[in-house]
Amino acid sequence: MSCLLAGCGKKAGIAPLDTVPPADSTFDVNSINDTYAAIAPFTYYTHWGPYNVHDPSIVKSGEYYYCFSTDAAYGTTVKPGIQIRRSKDLVQWQFVSWAFNALPAKGAAYITQAGGTPFQSLWAPYVLQVNNQYRLYYSLSSALLRLSVIGLATAATPEGPWTEQGVVVSSRNDFAVTQTNAIDPTVVVTPQGEHWLYYGSAFDGIYVLQLDAATGLPATTGDKGKRIAQRGFTNGIVNGNIEGPEIIYNASQNKYYLFIAYDWLETKYNVRVARSATPQGPFLDFNGNDINNEADDYPMILAPYQFQGHGGWQGVSHCAVFEKDGQYFMAHQGRPSIDKFFMDLHIRKIYWTPDGWPVVSPERYANVPQTAIAQTELTGEWEQIVLGYKVVPGYAAEQVNADLQIATTITLHADGTINGSAANTWSYAAPWLELKWNNGAYTDKVYVSHERDWENKKSSTLVYSGLSNAGIATWGKKR
Repeated sequence: MSCLLAGCGKKAGIAPLDTVPPADSTFDVNSINDTYAAIAPFTYYTHWGPYNVHDPSIVKSGEYYYCFSTDAAYGTTVKPGIQIRRSKDLVQWQFVSWAFNALPAKGAAYITQAGGTPFQSLWAPYVLQVNNQYRLYYSLSSALLRLSVIGLATAATPEGPWTEQGVVVSSRNDFAVTQTNAIDPTVVVTPQGEHWLYYGSAFDGIYVLQLDAATGLPATTGDKGKRIAQRGFTNGIVNGNIEGPEIIYNASQNKYYLFIAYDWLETKYNVRVARSATPQGPFLDFNGNDINNEADDYPMILAPYQFQGHGGWQGVSHCAVFEKDGQYFMAHQGRPSIDKFFMDLHIRKIYWTPDGWPVVSPERYANVPQTAIAQTELTGEWEQIVLGYKVVPGYAAEQVNADLQIATTITLHADGTINGSAANTWSYAAPWLELKWNNGAYTDKVYVSHERDWENKKSSTLVYSGLSNAGIATWGKKR
């Protein structure tokens, strides 16, 4: 999480845009709004549900999915402690509590002893279950750049109580030492039972560090690991806008997938992904390049976007990836472009291309029934978004430009042409739709499914998501 500036996600003095729902209201998916100013104040935290969510991490326990997230809120100051929510269906979320009643003592002591004053806020948690124990990794930082710590706490249940186990990795304000910022943890457990922690924000990129599987602490005391990912150049220097790693092992692909956030959290925030045969890398992008190089890597599978009739969403990154009955999902924050300081929890299905790359649904998950889709259902008008990327000169300009990927209209004709042009054709072998452009020079292979149309509050429509032969993500929604 790039909350290197105090007051991440806060904005004071905003007039209410919505009304406070009655405490006994029956849940209706249509009641989930983009903005929520009326219930943003701390007084209404029991109503927060999917709101005020930043840097989510999700774990399943019993009948509930638990979401842990950063101490951030719209228009108000919240107490430190890491927010906890739970859901049975990944659609309706209930605010539970905070993991801690105050800053964790061991993490705060590290920063104090190093001469800093810790922020009254915990960032970017990561939670996982190890046997009968739940492990919660948290990030704590200070105004002194790079003076940060990742700590570990454990509990018997996701609702706590949580007991601190110690400092996992730290970073100091020492620019003479090549290092990253010790925040944004994520952990993978290998089939062999090894535990690896990935972390980092800005500066020298993303690092991997081996843990002691029995304790969740470093396998070697004082080890900070090694760098496995960085970015390309902006104005002659390596771009530090890289952070928020998430790691999974997909057994069906027999590969490790590393999801990384690029750019500023309020605006251009987007998700890149790379894969590796081993937890230590090298992690390779779509073109086979090691992402530990000085370049921007693809594919970019989620980015700020705008469908027709809606203001759009930005800041859509720092994701969590988790599995439910063989189906992978991605959770992340979304900031409505009407006011980028709101932070909503978005959940999306992940699909895997035939050559083993993850892509995400263009619409949020709403538990829409999936039925067979006939070729005749595909004909007609679609809104299409190609997830391109504009390189903006200058670091400051990147902070304010959301770079919304805007939908355009295409028409799939019954004769197999796109927009009536013989040079652009489509074919369908369920569930995969192929869109061939410019006589086949450019091909999109996309997965077609049913999802809710959130922009128009329709219970179901057809959507597609996939990659082109150049590794560019493409989304579609049937009009």
